[in-house]
Amino acid sequence: MSSKRLALLGLLLLVPAPSIGVFAGMIALPDNAAGKLIFGASKFWILLVPFLWVAFVEKGKFSLSRPKHGGFGVAAGLGILMSLVIIAAYAFFGPLLINPAGIKSMAAEVGLANRYVYLGGAAYWILVNSVLEEYVWRWFVVKQCKAFMSRWGAILVSAGCFTIHHIIAMQVYFSWPVTILASMGIFIGGAIWSWCYLKYKSIWPGYLSHAIVDAAVFGIGYVLIFQ
Repeated sequence: MSSKRLALLGLLLLVPAPSIGVFAGMIALPDNAAGKLIFGASKFWILLVPFLWVAFVEKGKFSLSRPKHGGFGVAAGLGILMSLVIIAAYAFFGPLLINPAGIKSMAAEVGLANRYVYLGGAAYWILVNSVLEEYVWRWFVVKQCKAFMSRWGAILVSAGCFTIHHIIAMQVYFSWPVTILASMGIFIGGAIWSWCYLKYKSIWPGYLSHAIVDAAVFGIGYVLIFQ
C-alpha cells in the first residue's frame, strides 16, 4: 500500500471514533452502560491508534516531541490572544445566549457542581487532556494529512476533524447559536495549533497555547457556575 493510502487509512481508523463515542454516550444511549462503554472505548481507541501506528505501520521510534525549534513565545502570545477574544465574545454574547441556570444544571448533571471537583476537572483538562489532544490531533492527524495534501490543507482538514465531535457534544447542552459560535473558535484554535506543530515540529508550543485557552474557558465556566 502506498504511503498516501496508508495515511488515509490511519485517518479513517481514528477520526470517526470520538464522534461515534460522543453520539453513543450522549445522544443514542445516554445513562446506559453500553453508551458509557462505547464512549470510554472511543477515548482509549484514539490514544491507542497512534501508538500502534508508530510501532507496527511506520515501525519508527517513539519520541517526546522535544521542542528543538522554540516557538513558546509565539504560542503563548497566540493563546493569550485567543483567550482575550473568547472572554470578549462571552462578555458580548454571553448575556444574550447563555442561561447561567442552565449551565449550573448541566454542571450538576455531570458532577461538576462542587467547586473543588470542578477545579480538579479543570486542572486535568488543562494539564493532561490538552497534551493528549495535541498528541492525537496534531502529532498524528496533522502528520497523516500532510502525507497526501498541502501544508494548509493539512492544517484546515485536521482542524475540521478536531471540531466535529465537539459539535456533537456541545449541541446536547447548548443552543445552536452557542454551539456554532464555540465551534468556530474550536476550529480556529485547532488550525492555529496545527500550524504551531508544523512550524516548530513539536506538540509542546501548541500545548502551551491550548492550555492557556482551556484555562480561559474553564475560568468563564467557574464564573457561570459558582458566582
